Amino acid sequence: MSVLNAHPEHDHAHEYGGAQTAQLWLKTAILLGLGVYFVYNILTGNLTNYVNERFAWLSYVAAALLLVIGAYSAWHLLTAHRGGHDHEHDHDGHAHGAISWGILAIVAVPLLLGTLIPSRPLGAEAVSGGVNISAVESAQVTVLSIPPLERNVLDWLRAFNRETDMTAFDGQPVDVIGFIYREPTFADDQFMVARFTVSCCVADASAIGLAVQSTETAALEQGSWVRVQGTLQVDDFRGERLPVVQPSQIDMVDQPAHPYLYP
Repeated sequence: MSVLNAHPEHDHAHEYGGAQTAQLWLKTAILLGLGVYFVYNILTGNLTNYVNERFAWLSYVAAALLLVIGAYSAWHLLTAHRGGHDHEHDHDGHAHGAISWGILAIVAVPLLLGTLIPSRPLGAEAVSGGVNISAVESAQVTVLSIPPLERNVLDWLRAFNRETDMTAFDGQPVDVIGFIYREPTFADDQFMVARFTVSCCVADASAIGLAVQSTETAALEQGSWVRVQGTLQVDDFRGERLPVVQPSQIDMVDQPAHPYLYP
Protein backbone atom coordinates (compact mmCIF):
# COMPACT_ATOMS: atom_id res chain seq x y z
CA MET A 1 0.00 0.00 0.00
CA SER A 2 1.31 3.44 -0.84
CA VAL A 3 2.34 5.60 2.10
CA LEU A 4 0.28 8.45 0.64
CA ASN A 5 -2.85 6.32 0.84
CA ALA A 6 -2.16 4.82 4.25
CA HIS A 7 -4.85 7.01 5.84
CA PRO A 8 -7.32 7.84 3.07
CA GLU A 9 -9.87 9.01 5.57
CA HIS A 10 -7.57 11.95 6.40
CA ASP A 11 -7.17 13.20 2.84
CA HIS A 12 -9.82 15.86 3.55
CA ALA A 13 -8.33 17.85 6.41
CA HIS A 14 -11.19 20.30 6.62
CA GLU A 15 -14.26 18.12 6.34
CA TYR A 16 -16.95 18.86 8.90
CA GLY A 17 -19.70 16.76 10.43
CA GLY A 18 -23.27 18.03 10.56
CA ALA A 19 -23.21 19.03 14.24
CA GLN A 20 -19.83 20.70 13.88
CA THR A 21 -20.95 22.56 10.76
CA ALA A 22 -23.94 23.91 12.67
CA GLN A 23 -21.63 25.17 15.42
CA LEU A 24 -19.31 26.83 12.91
CA TRP A 25 -22.20 28.55 11.15
CA LEU A 26 -23.57 29.73 14.49
CA LYS A 27 -20.15 31.08 15.45
CA THR A 28 -19.98 32.86 12.10
CA ALA A 29 -23.45 34.36 12.60
CA ILE A 30 -22.48 35.61 16.06
CA LEU A 31 -19.26 37.20 14.77
CA LEU A 32 -21.08 38.94 11.93
CA GLY A 33 -23.94 39.93 14.23
CA LEU A 34 -21.59 41.53 16.75
CA GLY A 35 -19.76 43.33 13.95
CA VAL A 36 -23.02 44.70 12.52
CA TYR A 37 -24.16 45.68 16.03
CA PHE A 38 -20.95 47.68 16.56
CA VAL A 39 -21.39 49.41 13.20
CA TYR A 40 -25.04 50.20 14.01
CA ASN A 41 -24.10 51.83 17.31
CA ILE A 42 -21.31 53.80 15.66
CA LEU A 43 -23.58 55.12 12.89
CA THR A 44 -26.50 55.96 15.21
CA GLY A 45 -24.32 57.62 17.85
CA ASN A 46 -25.41 55.10 20.48
CA LEU A 47 -21.79 54.11 21.03
CA THR A 48 -21.33 57.02 23.44
CA ASN A 49 -24.01 55.46 25.66
CA TYR A 50 -21.46 52.78 26.49
CA VAL A 51 -17.91 54.15 26.19
CA ASN A 52 -15.87 57.30 26.64
CA GLU A 53 -15.52 59.11 23.31
CA ARG A 54 -11.73 58.94 23.63
CA PHE A 55 -11.87 55.16 23.32
CA ALA A 56 -14.40 54.99 20.49
CA TRP A 57 -11.64 54.03 18.05
CA LEU A 58 -11.32 50.68 19.81
CA SER A 59 -14.90 49.92 18.83
CA TYR A 60 -14.10 50.78 15.21
CA VAL A 61 -11.23 48.29 15.29
CA ALA A 62 -13.41 45.65 16.97
CA ALA A 63 -16.17 46.11 14.38
CA ALA A 64 -13.70 45.72 11.51
CA LEU A 65 -12.08 42.61 13.01
CA LEU A 66 -15.41 40.93 13.78
CA LEU A 67 -16.71 41.54 10.26
CA VAL A 68 -13.49 40.38 8.60
CA ILE A 69 -13.24 37.22 10.71
CA GLY A 70 -16.94 36.49 10.28
CA ALA A 71 -16.78 37.01 6.51
CA TYR A 72 -13.72 34.77 6.22
CA SER A 73 -15.42 32.07 8.29
CA ALA A 74 -18.53 32.23 6.07
CA TRP A 75 -16.41 32.06 2.90
CA HIS A 76 -14.47 29.09 4.29
CA LEU A 77 -17.64 27.19 5.16
CA LEU A 78 -19.26 27.91 1.79
CA THR A 79 -16.13 26.83 -0.04
CA ALA A 80 -15.93 23.59 1.94
CA HIS A 81 -19.61 22.88 1.24
CA ARG A 82 -19.29 23.49 -2.49
CA GLY A 83 -16.28 21.17 -2.53
CA GLY A 84 -18.44 18.36 -1.20
CA HIS A 85 -16.82 18.33 2.23
CA ASP A 86 -19.94 18.46 4.32
CA HIS A 87 -20.39 14.93 5.57
CA GLU A 88 -20.10 13.28 8.94
CA HIS A 89 -16.84 12.03 10.33
CA ASP A 90 -17.06 13.20 13.94
CA HIS A 91 -16.21 9.65 14.96
CA ASP A 92 -12.68 10.10 13.65
CA GLY A 93 -11.76 11.56 17.02
CA HIS A 94 -10.51 14.90 15.70
CA ALA A 95 -13.07 17.71 15.99
CA HIS A 96 -10.97 20.36 14.20
CA GLY A 97 -11.19 22.71 17.19
CA ALA A 98 -14.98 22.74 17.42
CA ILE A 99 -16.40 25.24 19.92
CA SER A 100 -18.89 23.91 22.45
CA TRP A 101 -22.48 25.11 22.52
CA GLY A 102 -21.89 26.48 26.02
CA ILE A 103 -19.09 28.77 24.85
CA LEU A 104 -21.17 29.88 21.88
CA ALA A 105 -24.04 30.74 24.22
CA ILE A 106 -21.75 32.88 26.40
CA VAL A 107 -20.36 34.70 23.36
CA ALA A 108 -23.91 35.35 22.11
CA VAL A 109 -25.03 37.04 25.35
CA PRO A 110 -23.69 40.55 24.47
CA LEU A 111 -25.42 40.39 21.09
CA LEU A 112 -28.73 39.29 22.62
CA LEU A 113 -28.62 41.93 25.35
CA GLY A 114 -27.71 44.65 22.88
CA THR A 115 -30.55 43.64 20.59
CA LEU A 116 -33.26 43.14 23.22
CA ILE A 117 -32.47 46.04 25.58
CA PRO A 118 -32.95 49.54 24.12
CA SER A 119 -29.81 51.66 24.07
CA ARG A 120 -30.03 54.64 26.39
CA PRO A 121 -27.60 56.53 28.62
CA LEU A 122 -27.55 56.24 32.39
CA GLY A 123 -29.94 58.46 34.30
CA ALA A 124 -31.33 59.03 37.79
CA GLU A 125 -32.66 55.47 38.00
CA ALA A 126 -29.10 54.17 37.61
CA VAL A 127 -27.71 56.10 40.59
CA SER A 128 -26.50 53.69 43.24
CA GLY A 129 -25.05 54.83 46.53
CA GLY A 130 -25.93 58.49 46.07
CA VAL A 131 -24.45 61.35 44.05
CA ASN A 132 -20.90 62.48 44.74
CA ILE A 133 -20.25 66.12 45.57
CA SER A 134 -16.53 65.84 44.85
CA ALA A 135 -14.67 65.02 41.64
CA VAL A 136 -11.42 63.36 40.66
CA GLU A 137 -8.74 65.88 39.81
CA SER A 138 -7.22 66.03 36.36
CA ALA A 139 -3.74 67.38 35.77
CA GLN A 140 -4.73 68.21 32.20
CA VAL A 141 -7.45 70.68 33.14
CA THR A 142 -7.12 74.01 34.95
CA VAL A 143 -10.73 74.63 35.90
CA LEU A 144 -10.03 78.02 37.45
CA SER A 145 -9.16 79.29 33.97
CA ILE A 146 -12.66 78.35 32.73
CA PRO A 147 -15.14 81.25 33.07
CA PRO A 148 -17.84 80.42 35.66
CA LEU A 149 -20.70 80.51 33.14
CA GLU A 150 -18.86 77.99 30.93
CA ARG A 151 -18.26 75.44 33.68
CA ASN A 152 -20.21 72.20 33.75
CA VAL A 153 -21.01 70.18 36.87
CA LEU A 154 -17.65 68.39 36.77
CA ASP A 155 -15.74 71.67 36.39
CA TRP A 156 -17.48 73.16 39.42
CA LEU A 157 -16.74 70.18 41.64
CA ARG A 158 -13.08 70.31 40.63
CA ALA A 159 -13.01 74.00 41.46
CA PHE A 160 -14.51 73.27 44.89
CA ASN A 161 -11.84 70.62 45.50
CA ARG A 162 -9.08 73.17 44.93
CA GLU A 163 -10.45 75.75 47.35
CA THR A 164 -10.25 75.52 51.13
CA ASP A 165 -12.57 78.47 51.77
CA MET A 166 -15.92 77.64 50.17
CA THR A 167 -17.19 81.19 50.76
CA ALA A 168 -14.85 82.23 47.93
CA PHE A 169 -17.58 80.98 45.58
CA ASP A 170 -20.38 83.04 47.11
CA GLY A 171 -22.13 85.08 44.45
CA GLN A 172 -20.45 83.36 41.49
CA PRO A 173 -22.83 82.80 38.55
CA VAL A 174 -23.79 79.26 37.54
CA ASP A 175 -25.28 77.91 34.30
CA VAL A 176 -25.33 74.10 34.18
CA ILE A 177 -27.32 71.27 32.63
CA GLY A 178 -28.06 67.96 34.31
CA PHE A 179 -30.81 65.63 35.46
CA ILE A 180 -32.87 66.05 38.61
CA TYR A 181 -31.85 63.80 41.48
CA ARG A 182 -33.48 63.67 44.90
CA GLU A 183 -33.17 61.39 47.90
CA PRO A 184 -35.80 60.86 50.61
CA THR A 185 -33.49 62.54 53.13
CA PHE A 186 -33.32 65.80 51.15
CA ALA A 187 -35.24 68.79 52.43
CA ASP A 188 -38.39 69.66 50.49
CA ASP A 189 -36.64 72.54 48.73
CA GLN A 190 -33.46 70.64 47.84
CA PHE A 191 -32.33 68.58 44.86
CA MET A 192 -29.18 67.96 42.87
CA VAL A 193 -28.49 68.74 39.24
CA ALA A 194 -26.48 65.66 38.35
CA ARG A 195 -24.44 64.08 35.57
CA PHE A 196 -22.60 60.80 35.12
CA THR A 197 -18.85 60.80 34.54
CA VAL A 198 -17.35 58.00 32.47
CA SER A 199 -13.60 57.37 32.48
CA CYS A 200 -13.53 54.35 30.17
CA CYS A 201 -16.99 52.80 29.85
CA VAL A 202 -20.30 52.73 31.73
CA ALA A 203 -18.92 50.03 34.03
CA ASP A 204 -16.90 52.74 35.81
CA ALA A 205 -19.60 55.43 35.64
CA SER A 206 -20.02 57.65 38.68
CA ALA A 207 -22.81 60.12 39.45
CA ILE A 208 -21.80 63.64 40.49
CA GLY A 209 -23.90 66.71 41.14
CA LEU A 210 -24.34 70.26 42.36
CA ALA A 211 -26.65 70.99 45.26
CA VAL A 212 -29.62 73.21 44.45
CA GLN A 213 -32.08 74.91 46.79
CA SER A 214 -35.35 76.05 45.23
CA THR A 215 -39.03 76.40 46.04
CA GLU A 216 -39.76 74.91 42.59
CA THR A 217 -38.39 71.52 43.61
CA ALA A 218 -41.79 69.84 44.05
CA ALA A 219 -42.70 70.52 40.41
CA LEU A 220 -39.55 68.88 39.05
CA GLU A 221 -39.71 65.21 38.13
CA GLN A 222 -36.92 62.87 39.18
CA GLY A 223 -34.61 62.18 36.25
CA SER A 224 -35.85 65.03 34.07
CA TRP A 225 -33.19 67.16 32.38
CA VAL A 226 -32.97 70.82 33.35
CA ARG A 227 -30.86 73.88 32.82
CA VAL A 228 -30.20 75.66 36.10
CA GLN A 229 -29.08 79.29 36.16
CA GLY A 230 -28.34 81.18 39.34
CA THR A 231 -25.63 81.98 41.86
CA LEU A 232 -23.72 80.05 44.49
CA GLN A 233 -24.14 80.53 48.21
CA VAL A 234 -22.57 78.41 50.94
CA ASP A 235 -25.30 76.62 52.89
CA ASP A 236 -26.03 73.36 54.71
CA PHE A 237 -26.62 70.36 52.46
CA ARG A 238 -26.56 66.71 53.58
CA GLY A 239 -24.89 67.77 56.80
CA GLU A 240 -22.09 69.71 55.10
CA ARG A 241 -21.34 73.35 54.44
CA LEU A 242 -20.85 73.66 50.72
CA PRO A 243 -21.69 75.90 47.76
CA VAL A 244 -25.38 75.52 46.91
CA VAL A 245 -26.97 76.89 43.76
CA GLN A 246 -29.65 79.50 44.42
CA PRO A 247 -31.46 79.38 41.07
CA SER A 248 -32.87 82.40 39.30
CA GLN A 249 -34.24 80.24 36.50
CA ILE A 250 -34.85 76.51 35.94
CA ASP A 251 -35.79 75.37 32.44
CA MET A 252 -36.71 71.92 31.19
CA VAL A 253 -34.36 70.82 28.38
CA ASP A 254 -33.82 67.81 26.18
CA GLN A 255 -31.22 65.27 27.16
CA PRO A 256 -27.87 66.34 25.63
CA ALA A 257 -26.59 64.39 22.64
CA HIS A 258 -23.60 63.46 24.82
CA PRO A 259 -24.99 63.17 28.36
CA TYR A 260 -21.79 61.94 30.04
CA LEU A 261 -18.93 64.08 31.28
CA TYR A 262 -15.39 62.80 30.84
CA PRO A 263 -12.77 63.28 33.57
